[in-house]
Amino acid sequence: MGRFIYTVQDAQGTVTTGALSADDEDQAAQSLQSKNLFILSLQSEESKPKGILKRAGGGGGGAVSGRALVFFGEQMSTLIGGGIPLVRALSLLSEHSENKALGAVLGAVTKEVSAGGALHKALEKHPKVFDEIWVSLVQAGEVSGQLPAVLRQITAYSEAQEGIKSKIITAIAYPAVLAFMSSGVLAYFIVYIVPVFAGIFRDFNLKLPFITQIIVSFSAFIGQYAVLMVVVMIGALFAFRAYIATPPGRLTWNHVQFGMPFVGDMIRSMQIERMLTTMATLIRSGVSILNAVSVLEGSFKKNLIFQGALKKVKNDIASGRSISESFKKTGIFPPMVTEMMWMGEESGKLPDIIVVLSKYYQEQIDQFIRRFTSIIDPVLVVGIGGVIGVIVMSIFMPIFQLSQIGAK
Repeated sequence: MGRFIYTVQDAQGTVTTGALSADDEDQAAQSLQSKNLFILSLQSEESKPKGILKRAGGGGGGAVSGRALVFFGEQMSTLIGGGIPLVRALSLLSEHSENKALGAVLGAVTKEVSAGGALHKALEKHPKVFDEIWVSLVQAGEVSGQLPAVLRQITAYSEAQEGIKSKIITAIAYPAVLAFMSSGVLAYFIVYIVPVFAGIFRDFNLKLPFITQIIVSFSAFIGQYAVLMVVVMIGALFAFRAYIATPPGRLTWNHVQFGMPFVGDMIRSMQIERMLTTMATLIRSGVSILNAVSVLEGSFKKNLIFQGALKKVKNDIASGRSISESFKKTGIFPPMVTEMMWMGEESGKLPDIIVVLSKYYQEQIDQFIRRFTSIIDPVLVVGIGGVIGVIVMSIFMPIFQLSQIGAK
């Protein structure tokens, strides 16, 4: 029989460190779990913790993708649900992570948790990897003692959001590539081919058709001011980015996005879907509605319209107003959302109603993506083909004149 040093957390979130005697580590873990204690770390008194921080401590370099976080959540849920102590699970994932940046962050998290810190506090120190939603959900899981189940919910939430991003990227990939390649061909034609024919036309003193004059003049303008135009476009891009980095600029850009024809409503629907999915995940994980709205407010830093609305909702709920009424008062959420929230409040099934709403908006997004891809491809093909056709015809019309001169 040996002695084991443990760090545990009870249902109220209190962290305790102590020692117990057991035949082996499994028996020690079972003894602690039978008391409804969540194991943060467990190790033999005679051994040192294994695998802790073989990597450098800080945040690590490089980026951590959403897919990497989904994979981490799945692995973490499986390990902890299988009875592996928290520190051991973190240590294993830190050592075997294929993403070096995530491995370094997990190494730092492992070190802090092994010293007695709460997991959500350790994650909170790495906001570039684990956002407020991750931190709040993990905290709810630690307090309720249902961390494995909460991690599965985080994984499902992250996977759903990544799925939507993937669909959008797939939808715009082909049109973007087609537009880029066509623009390159057009630029080459305008800059290099048109001037050659323009010189031939000048040598023969041809009276050019109006459309040919426009194309030749445009080509000459591009050739003369190409460098200046590139500099101006790059400068405008940097100025735009600097402007939207300011609160007034970001708010103005958000209003412009919502007011765009065809895509404005879709952008709004995507923001609503993200809000509803996140809220449902938070509430079902045990986060109070007020804290859930507070987390949502912090997660909409790039959309000040929604952030401002959620701030008002939070203040109204805190002052005693109902959830549905608070959302309705903002004026930016569709009546269907606020009415169904009211039904959820009345029936006591608000999380289920929000899940239904989020699925509805996910389907709306899927339908938009399908319509977008079915419309944009032929529009691009016809549009680009039309532009090329006009340019080619503008060149061939004077050539027909030359052939008639030669025939005479």
